[in-house]
Amino acid sequence: MKKPIIISDKNLKSSSIKKKLKKILEKERVNRTNIKIVIGGDGFMLQTLKKNKKFKGSFYGINSGNYGFLMNKFSKNLIIKNLHKSKPVNIYPLEMTVVNKNKVKKSLAINEVSVLRQSRQAANLSIKVNNKTLIKKLVSDGVLISSPAGSTAYNLSVHGPILNLHSKKISIAPISAFRPRRWIGKIVNDKSNVVIKNLDFKKRPISAVADNFEVRNAKKITVKVQHNIKFSLLYDKNKSLNKKIKLEKIRKETR
Repeated sequence: MKKPIIISDKNLKSSSIKKKLKKILEKERVNRTNIKIVIGGDGFMLQTLKKNKKFKGSFYGINSGNYGFLMNKFSKNLIIKNLHKSKPVNIYPLEMTVVNKNKVKKSLAINEVSVLRQSRQAANLSIKVNNKTLIKKLVSDGVLISSPAGSTAYNLSVHGPILNLHSKKISIAPISAFRPRRWIGKIVNDKSNVVIKNLDFKKRPISAVADNFEVRNAKKITVKVQHNIKFSLLYDKNKSLNKKIKLEKIRKETR
């Protein structure tokens, strides 16, 4: 049986876990095929998923970062058992298309697409969903489009809603809205096409960021769920992504 492929970040903690894991895998077999074990933090997992978007197998994350929302905790004694009993969760990325000085750039986002002001002046944005105007003019620091998997990340920090992983929804949340001041955003269907335009791109430049990939001086940003790409993440028993999302919701309500 083919051994899992290990993809590791280069920091000391990741390298140490990788060394221990390789020794374990030399002695024991994993009864699952087509697995890539990713050692690092959430950011490294996001990078790895995008680089391996054509991979048809599953990704098992081992956390060597801080929170590790997309990852599992490493246990030298339980790793083989955890790999055997881990449960898959399928997530679909957002696809960001940016028009910038007559150029078009695309990138995937697992968590969110952030549209942010580039200067000291607030951004002036229009937002359409499926060719229908949602906001004619939003004056703000920006706007965030989040997937269910990313709804507990930056989206939660800007007071966006936490979405159930199986909700088939995406969130549109303003960042420090000035006008309309009380607009709290919108939850829309995951088949929606969200179009954001910069109403004053010469005086008030904006950038568009898909997770950690940035395009500056954006004129028009289109965001949709890319249903043709699926990532299968493996989670230890009783520690699924859905449970982590529910825990974040409880924490939010009890703060």
